Amino acid sequence: MKSLDKFELIFKISRKTFTYICSLVKEDLTSKSREFTFLNGRPLSLHDQVAVALRRLGTGGSLAVIAGSFGLNNSTVSQVTWRFVEALEQRALHHLKWPSTELEMAEIKSKFQKLQGLPNCCGVVDMTHITMLLSTSDPTSNVWLDGEENYSMVLQVIVDPEMRFLDIVTGWPGKMDDWAVFQNSTFQKLCENGERLNGKKGSSDIREYIIGDSGFPLLPYLMVPYENELSDGSSEFNRRHLGTRLVAQRALARLKESWKIIRGQMWRPDRHRMPRFVLACCLLHNIAIDMEDEVQAAIPLSSDEHDSGYRQQICGSVFDMKGAEMRDELSLYLSQRLPS
Repeated sequence: MKSLDKFELIFKISRKTFTYICSLVKEDLTSKSREFTFLNGRPLSLHDQVAVALRRLGTGGSLAVIAGSFGLNNSTVSQVTWRFVEALEQRALHHLKWPSTELEMAEIKSKFQKLQGLPNCCGVVDMTHITMLLSTSDPTSNVWLDGEENYSMVLQVIVDPEMRFLDIVTGWPGKMDDWAVFQNSTFQKLCENGERLNGKKGSSDIREYIIGDSGFPLLPYLMVPYENELSDGSSEFNRRHLGTRLVAQRALARLKESWKIIRGQMWRPDRHRMPRFVLACCLLHNIAIDMEDEVQAAIPLSSDEHDSGYRQQICGSVFDMKGAEMRDELSLYLSQRLPS
């Protein structure tokens, strides 16, 4: 971090990435830029608006703190940030998408296999909680009270080997189990309909799949660890499975470290807008990866823990025979490639 200059330390992205983000949202943010002024009357430029929004999202600081540091009214910080989020939602969605070509997917599979040897793996699914501070007098607040007695909203992500988000789901209350969020997702429906994870088997003769922890259901296209390691094969499978899953844990840890507005407890947020703030942070996370941002890569992670205080969930209510057969087949494939 000592090699970073003041701009990079404040915004946690390079100037190149900052300029690119400005180019994405320019049309939306300059069409009505005269609406916003500093306390001294000077209008906010495009770069000013992007800086304010990134500072708010990156630090999670209160409106008053951000306004004080820029010389603005609280309402200006709020409006500028929201308009930036809306613009990013419109202009940057191409940075968060499932691979659309065989070549893109083949590259992802190859990189996953190099990590821990899992063949034909297309992603890692994981879940985290975005905690909130809600008024107990709010009659709807109990909807958001999760099993750890926090008010929260969940974020489900599917991650590639470079910690890029390929698919996200957010907006569900934190009390929902991981498996229930997954089974209510569009991704799961596409898989069930044969529209996703339906590509070539490749030389391993193993179908396409993603992996997840024990909070997710075992399905033909979703591999979870063995609960009881009954053999060397299942033990080796779990070891490689865990090693590959770390990429999603690190991705979520980096997301919350870089965009702290979703790391701490959000003060009485608008629950209708909150999922869009989460999406904006995920888009910024992916943009930094796509831009090969060296500043983001230099930010140290205190740990891979992204859901502190939450216990590991176990999905015991769903058992799929084809999923179990697929996992055994994958386990056998891996055990046959153990060094003698």
